[in-house]
Order: sequence, then C-alpha cells, then structure tokens
Amino acid sequence: MKFGSINYLNLLPFQVFMKKRIGSTQFKQMLRYKRAVPSMVNEAFMKGRIDAAFISSVLSQRRECSDLGIVADGPVYSVLLIPGEEKRDHESATSNMLAEVLKLRGEVLIGDKALKYYLEGGEGIDLSSEWKRRTGLPFVFARLCCRHRDRRIAGLAKEFSVRRWKIPYYILKRAARKRDIGLEEARWYLGHIDYRLGWRERKALKKFLKMSKKVKKGV
Repeated sequence: MKFGSINYLNLLPFQVFMKKRIGSTQFKQMLRYKRAVPSMVNEAFMKGRIDAAFISSVLSQRRECSDLGIVADGPVYSVLLIPGEEKRDHESATSNMLAEVLKLRGEVLIGDKALKYYLEGGEGIDLSSEWKRRTGLPFVFARLCCRHRDRRIAGLAKEFSVRRWKIPYYILKRAARKRDIGLEEARWYLGHIDYRLGWRERKALKKFLKMSKKVKKGV
C-alpha cells in the first residue's frame, strides 16, 4: 500500500504515530509522498498513484474516508486570506474553496509559509476563524481517505484517534528549525489542531460541501 502524506507541520503528530506503529523500512515505503503539498497529494490520489492519503476535504465526497482528518475549531493560524489582489494558493484546494464560500477576496496563503507569515506579524483573515464565526462550527480541512475500503487504514485511524500522541522533543525541535520557527511556537500551533471527526465536524463538512457545490454551479 502506498500512503501519501502532506508535508506540513499540522500532520507531524500522525507521522510520528505512523513511525512508531510500523517498521522503519515499511514506513519509508508507505510515506514516499510525504514531501508533497496538498494539491500534489490530491492529484496522486485521484490518479491512483497512491492508495491512501489525507486529501483535501472538498474532494472527499463519495470517497472511502475515515473519521480522521485535519480539523480546527476556531483559528488555525495557517490558512489566511491577505486582503488585496485576488490570488489562490497553488498548494491548496479546500482553502481556496473556503475563501470562495465565504465570499472573501484577496490572496490565500496556507500551510507552513502561512504560519510563519502570521508568527512574523503578518496580517490577514484567519479563514477557519471566520468560518467558525459565521457557522458556529469547526472546519475540516482534510480527511484520511483510501481508494478502496481497507481495514488497515480504518484500524490506524481508530488507533490514532483514541489519544493525543506526544511528539518527542528532538523531533519537534527539528521540525520547528526546518520551518524557521520557535519550538514553543510549533507546540502552540499544534495545540490548535485536532484530528477526530465527531458529529459537529461531520455536520460542518456536510455544510461546507453543500456550499461548495453551489459555488461551483455559480449559484
């Protein structure tokens, strides 16, 4: 099984879990796409080059998906809209659509570069926070899906979701250094990310997908 993974800080806890869960050789093989940005992971998944991945939630409808994803209940600090000239982030799918759904115009900035921009004092609208303000619901950015039903993926998702996995100090420090942010900033950021989809998250996702469909139709 080939497993695709987004190379953003927000998935570090799951990657640490996977490394502990399976042997190192198998881990390297399964996560051969670990350096890809969301749009590239989406493409690899849709074209069948990988079997399972965290794919953008806007593309997850009618897919075999688990109740594991990338979720924020309020500000996420890594999905921003900078007022001004309209520009979409080529690494994104869901966040670009979220800006459309919220009818906000400006430059969409996502991932580690958006987090660094925020931490350096950059100003912008936190799209997750704006979604929560308008709907009262969390936002689901991605979901762990597979091309065909697979008990291994369901098992991994369930095992990961039962508790919060601690990231070893040296791994978090290395990840923070790689992104040119502070260790405590990385820890603070991850405290705003959740991975479990309960009834509120599923309700939010259903609402977002319905609104996205209207945008695509030009309603």
